[in-house]
Amino acid sequence: MQIDLKEYLEGLYCSYNRREFVHPDPLEFLYRYSNPLDREIVGLIASSLAYGRVNQILKSVEGVLQYIPMPHDDLLAMDYLDFKAVFSGFKHRFTTGDDLAAMLFGIKKVIQEYGSIEEAFMALHDANDPDLVPTLSRFVRLVWKQADCSGHFLLPSPENGSACKRAFLFLRWMVRCDAVDPGGWRIPASKLVVPMDTHMHRIARGLGLTHRKQADLKAALEVTEAFRRISPQDPVRYDFCLTRFGIHPDMDYSMLKCAV
Repeated sequence: MQIDLKEYLEGLYCSYNRREFVHPDPLEFLYRYSNPLDREIVGLIASSLAYGRVNQILKSVEGVLQYIPMPHDDLLAMDYLDFKAVFSGFKHRFTTGDDLAAMLFGIKKVIQEYGSIEEAFMALHDANDPDLVPTLSRFVRLVWKQADCSGHFLLPSPENGSACKRAFLFLRWMVRCDAVDPGGWRIPASKLVVPMDTHMHRIARGLGLTHRKQADLKAALEVTEAFRRISPQDPVRYDFCLTRFGIHPDMDYSMLKCAV
């Protein structure tokens, strides 16, 4: 029997878009910080490291944050050599302490120039852009320019066709505001792009939202457009509840009413 997709997705949203389903998810680190200036830094760190096994992700993020208990103030007080020294022993899969130091130094320089990561995004955003892909590209270029680095996997750009799942996950956290996403940024939620990974790709194909075989940027934009037809002002509304399936220990793909 064919389902009403909007009705079905709204049902999932009401059932699963709750704090009790967040763990294990690096999003939970953001709840520790009431200051938006701290939260955006933690969000960028947590999302950038959100690849690999979830237990290792949580351990790695925790390992970074123990050295910057006051993220905004601590970042501004450190220079590049401080970052390299503090994180010299850091390793998260193939991300090294040097990779992390370069990104954090670039972020620090951006904050010094614009006042915050949000203000940098606002300055780089063109209201005529249909989504945040161009803004994200400009932001990534800015971070690596400030870090005097050519860039790497930790903060990739959509310019090369990458889905940039982790970066768009960060933007979802920063822009949307509901029971799960803390939000606070002034960028419209309508500009968000679905954080496309293998879980979301599998679900989106099962729901008939894309037929693309690769979980790339084109697939992310295609799925975002499909969700935008259902929820024009908030096309990433269903990302959290859908990605609980296959991730949360008490939920699996068989619970979804689609051919996943």
